[in-house]
Amino acid sequence: MSNIKHKIIFQPHNREILVEDGENLIRAAMEAGVHINASCGGEGVCGKCRVILEQGQVEGGTEKLSTEDKEKGYILACKSKVKSNIVVRIPVESNVDASVLNIATSPRHTAKIKEFKLESIKDQGLLIPPVVKRYLELPAPTAQDNLADVTRLLNFLKIQHDEHRLVVDLDVIRQIPDILREGDFKVTATIIRPVREDGKNQITLIEPGNTTNRNFAIAMDIGTTTIYGELLDLNTGEVLSSYGDFNGQISYGEDVISRIIFAEKNGGLEILQKKVVETINHVIERIIKKATINKSEIDKIDKSDASISENNKANNRSSINNGSGIKKGEISTITLAGNSTMTQLLLGINPRYIRRAPYVPASILYPPFKASEIGLDLGRHTIALLYPGVSSYVGGDIVAGVMGSGLYQSDKLTLFMDIGTNAEIVIGNKDWMACTACSAGPAFEGGGITFGMRASKGAIEDFSIDPITFEPMIMTKGNVRPKGICGSGLINIVALLFEHGVINSRGKFNQELKTDRIRQRDGIWEYVLVWQNATQIDRDITISEPDIDNLIRAKGAMYSGAMTLLEEVGMHINDIEQIILAGGFGSYVDLEKAMIIGLLPEIDPEKVIYLGNGSLLGAKMSSYTNLFRRNVGEVIKMMTNFELAETPSYMDHYVSALFLPHTELNYFPRLKARMEARKPKTIQEIAVD
Repeated sequence: MSNIKHKIIFQPHNREILVEDGENLIRAAMEAGVHINASCGGEGVCGKCRVILEQGQVEGGTEKLSTEDKEKGYILACKSKVKSNIVVRIPVESNVDASVLNIATSPRHTAKIKEFKLESIKDQGLLIPPVVKRYLELPAPTAQDNLADVTRLLNFLKIQHDEHRLVVDLDVIRQIPDILREGDFKVTATIIRPVREDGKNQITLIEPGNTTNRNFAIAMDIGTTTIYGELLDLNTGEVLSSYGDFNGQISYGEDVISRIIFAEKNGGLEILQKKVVETINHVIERIIKKATINKSEIDKIDKSDASISENNKANNRSSINNGSGIKKGEISTITLAGNSTMTQLLLGINPRYIRRAPYVPASILYPPFKASEIGLDLGRHTIALLYPGVSSYVGGDIVAGVMGSGLYQSDKLTLFMDIGTNAEIVIGNKDWMACTACSAGPAFEGGGITFGMRASKGAIEDFSIDPITFEPMIMTKGNVRPKGICGSGLINIVALLFEHGVINSRGKFNQELKTDRIRQRDGIWEYVLVWQNATQIDRDITISEPDIDNLIRAKGAMYSGAMTLLEEVGMHINDIEQIILAGGFGSYVDLEKAMIIGLLPEIDPEKVIYLGNGSLLGAKMSSYTNLFRRNVGEVIKMMTNFELAETPSYMDHYVSALFLPHTELNYFPRLKARMEARKPKTIQEIAVD
């Protein structure tokens, strides 16, 4: 899309919205809060999103319409791309009370995205990676100059590069004699910097020739559900490739508690360690294959015609990569961040005591070690760096997020929330921080929901509902037929079903509504989002009362955790100056909808920032600059941990949060005002009007 903006006027609502050139019309309607019946997810097969184009131009939208409809000016909103200022009329039945067009509805807000800016690191002179390469041209030994090879190397590192406090790995000592002579005494030494400034600089590799331009690192987030990695060029700071995959441990439990229980079984720890290493190695393999030094050529391929298959694009990438592809031996470090349980399972440390009072992890600090020691398929010299944690349930992933977000340097009182299977919360600023964790369950990532799925192609990600007919309007990722519901879609669906009275504050359906969308099947009440003939899965896609209950319990854990933490430090939600959201779906969540269900406290959406994968960002920052690693120790000292299981007020907050949005509606004044506006007026109120 370009930077050109077009104005859309939706009639008879008389609502306006500015969109970018080429924006999908039905997504624009969603953004404007205008309901158009649509249930096929944007593929154009249900035909329900017909609208009349009264002025302006769109691209597409008429392919599946009859000649008669085209002559009347009809287009399919889901297949139309906006190409000018336009006026669109939404057909409204004549017997529908026009007052419904003015029913108070929740506005739509997504969080501002906090972008990582490499240039700011470079401008501050902070691109100082924990691993450097030094090229040396050494004089060959003679009868008069017969210093030991290692001594010669160390002497000239000091003379030519001012390198001091050096130690040499035994593996390197074994290689030095042959490598020096193979390279005619022109060699490159790889040096790992210590965390402490007074520590030793470790020589981990010696190579013939000048390889200083080939210095790479991997940053990796070891998530409970997914593992995501990026390959970095430490000379330029460029991200060369990235890839994510499901954590192979999922088969043995979706959350950390179930995995801890499995690890306690005979052979369980070995299985879980093997599975996570297999997944990491697969991610490593993929990002190395995808990476290329010639990034501009790859960009051309990725932006090439959509008719070119992904396989052909991959082959084209490979041909460009020929001769310049990155080898595993060129990767000097891998920085990993994960929660405490994932970290211990990765290292083969049984996490049994993490789930038992007083909830003690094996360690919160881990020394650098050879990646190959735990089975990672990298060079023997590659050093693994693990983010330290704070407690059993606030691990290295959260410390990485706190650092990557800059919270630890901020003056603003900040609420940091990492939303996922395991939810972690931090409150504080540059002077102090308090943290806690709660088990939200997998609902936000599609788990425990009948038709739940990850946010991939075909997942329902957005939803609207007609307040009179209760017919849905849905959009899917990729504008294809739906096959399930992702986390952001689930939040939007439940929020609007509640706001429009389809479900009550306990998540139970209003069985008196006149719509065939609400039905009972096998003793369970549900709402039909998509009829079978418009899905990919050859059956109706529904949301049921048990699905809604799972979401309520998940959001209740998050909200009550934040409220408990605030109470423990003597503060109120009104004291919060900003909220930082981290986690897999934060960029897609409609903030107002998250507040309607009581996932987030009601706060000005302008104060909410989306960080993205904070764990990965922190790992990347530590790969770029050793100064970042040196700050980690001070940061974890600042973070005071609260165990919710040992905090009496938590259960009271949790029980109160098991409603939509909460037992106390006064905590959500904007929602309360909208709901009051929707109530039928009394005779006295009408007379006053």
